[in-house]
Parts: sequence; structure tokens; C-alpha cells
Amino acid sequence: MDPELFPERAVHRPGPIITGHVVRLVGGYSRPIKVGQPVLIGVLAAAGVIRALGAALASVRLAGSGSTAARRKWKELRNGPEFLVTPLHIRDTAGVLCEMEIHGHVPQSALDPADHVQVTVRRQKDPELPPRVERIVNLTTGQFLTPRTPTVWSHLGPALLFQAVLGLLFLVALAGLVVVLA
Repeated sequence: MDPELFPERAVHRPGPIITGHVVRLVGGYSRPIKVGQPVLIGVLAAAGVIRALGAALASVRLAGSGSTAARRKWKELRNGPEFLVTPLHIRDTAGVLCEMEIHGHVPQSALDPADHVQVTVRRQKDPELPPRVERIVNLTTGQFLTPRTPTVWSHLGPALLFQAVLGLLFLVALAGLVVVLA
């Protein structure tokens, strides 16, 4: 049979460790991470307390100078970050073609066809998707590769998270003051 017309079917091996040779590293595509609405509302509400206090202080101090910082909109925050997904095909020691996905960036020069690798994989939430690569040990070159994906917290950013923490601390202090005075 012609391998171009009838390519070999790849299987989704559950792992956790698959050893074999790299057959193909397919070009990557982006996939978004969803941000949970309750998490986003909580962070924005807590950050809003500090933003409101800062705006009140700035309006008194600046008195209409028109200086406002650019803020990301709700839709931008709700969509979440995108991460690179690179399909990887490995022929294991039993000769079975295994398909898996690398989430995050891995240098293209780190994996070449025919490299002997040991891959640690984990099932994804969607059973239709191939397992996700957590770690790659390239036995040919001796490299350890750990792909990193963005998280919801890195997407929201340190400034917004810092404002949310300050807002929570302010609300806790205010509630403590109300309890003491009551």
C-alpha cells in the first residue's frame, strides 16, 4: 500500500512513559485557554476596589489632567491566553506509532526525526485528544525538555493580581473595622 494515500494510523497510548524514536514533529497551531467567569469576576471586583480608591485619589490630586492608563477589556480577559500545540508522532519500542501533543514552546532544534526519546505523558480532559506531553528526555542528545504553557494567572498579569490582593486586604481590614466598631 502507498503510505501517502493510506498513512499509518497513530494510536493514543496512555503512558505514563513512552520510549521510542521521533517519527514526525508536525507544525504547531494555537489553542486558547478558557478563563472561568467566577475567577475573573472575583479578581476584577477585588482589583476594582483599589482602582476606585486610586481613581478617587488621582482625581483629587490631578484635578482633571486627563491621564488614564489603558486597561484590557472584559472580552480580552475572558478569552484567555493562547498556547502553542505541536503534534508529535513517536514509534515506540513495540513498533506502534503513537500520537501525542506538546503544549507550549519547545525549540525546533531540540527534536529531530529518528531521535531516541523518553516521553512522559498525561491524559487530557477531552478523551478524543491525544495525551499531553509533560516532559521529554532526548536520549540522543541528553536534553531534558519541559514545555511550559501560559496560565490564567499569567494571562491576568501581575499588576491586576496585585491590585486584587490589595483590594481583598482593604476589604478585610474594612470588615474588621466595622466588626470592632459595632
